[in-house]
Amino acid sequence: MVLSALAPQRPQFLTSHRIVGGIIAATLTLTFYSSQSYAHGADTMNNQPSAQMTHYGDMPDSTPVYKVTLKNGQGIEADVISYGGIITRLETPDANGKSGNIVLGMDNLQDYVDANPYFGAIIGRYGNRIANGKFTLNGTEYQLATNDGDNHLHGGVQGFDKKVWQMEPFVTKTSAGVTLTLISPDGDQGYPGTLNTQVTYTLTSDNKLDMAFMATTDKPTIVNLTQHTYFNLQGKGSILDHVLQINGDTYTPVDKGLIPTGEVKSVKGTPFDFTQPKTMGKDIETDNTQLSRGQGYDHNFVIKDSPDSELVEAANVYEPDTGRTLTVLTEEPAVQFYSGNFLDGNTKQSGMVHNKRSAFCLEPQHNPDSPNQPNFASTTLNPGEVYSTRIVYAFGTR
Repeated sequence: MVLSALAPQRPQFLTSHRIVGGIIAATLTLTFYSSQSYAHGADTMNNQPSAQMTHYGDMPDSTPVYKVTLKNGQGIEADVISYGGIITRLETPDANGKSGNIVLGMDNLQDYVDANPYFGAIIGRYGNRIANGKFTLNGTEYQLATNDGDNHLHGGVQGFDKKVWQMEPFVTKTSAGVTLTLISPDGDQGYPGTLNTQVTYTLTSDNKLDMAFMATTDKPTIVNLTQHTYFNLQGKGSILDHVLQINGDTYTPVDKGLIPTGEVKSVKGTPFDFTQPKTMGKDIETDNTQLSRGQGYDHNFVIKDSPDSELVEAANVYEPDTGRTLTVLTEEPAVQFYSGNFLDGNTKQSGMVHNKRSAFCLEPQHNPDSPNQPNFASTTLNPGEVYSTRIVYAFGTR
């Protein structure tokens, strides 16, 4: 998290048109191409970045939800909806050039509303857990909504994953993207301060999904935003043969409620050592107290000692059957590796059942429960400061 007194910098849009729920008719489709593609005519447009907005569905209160389809002109496509800023589809080519979806999602909006385990969503105001849903800031104790036993998880009962965001698509010569904005009022889920949040997804021609997060507040508060896409680089089956490397040599052990104990321990000689590439399943069934508490991996790995604006490689994943690779870069000091332990087959998409360990998450973040852990980096945001962080998914094959 980078704090500054500067105002957020917005992307340079090719249009000033803002799409607000209820203004655009459900039947209207808006497609944005780069100015270069206009110059070369329709035959060239398919090889250029584009962003197409369509109506996706309606919330139970009739609020419309829109979908933006991003194409980078190099064979990668992503669908993002205004409900939760959710990435519902992400198609990339495998080593043979065959394209396929590599993320878990749902078939329609109602399925997301009814039972979404954070598939593809923006997480806020606070990613991961806060013990007992409580924290003290400047001498005042705040009680947050609890939605994980006695604990607060991923922003509460109605976190950012369950909000309808405003969306504005854009394109440049080398990218297609969408900017999402949300105002979270003072007291939302128990948090102090009105938080103005902006998240920009940019799909680039060099096969990266670059995500920029910014927020400001009118009262002291806490912020820890992240992105919660569930990946399966094979597009089906188990993720246990995916090869993972995490560039962190320490992790934060948890108690029975998956709350950090406050310790920062070395991964050396433990099942948590991913400093050298190994399959996700190699040690997952090891008799280990920490693994049993999460029913597998659901742990925070420390990537750097303190947060800063340097973009570093947190982790990389290789799937042998398809040759697909995923590299996760971030400005955040840590990353949560979750091996899909609580997927139970109760959700599905297009005939694919989301079974246990059929996907993994790599969620860049500040350490969980930081507001209650004095030795963890602060997540406090004050008026006049700008919360700013960045996460990049880089796709490839080998």
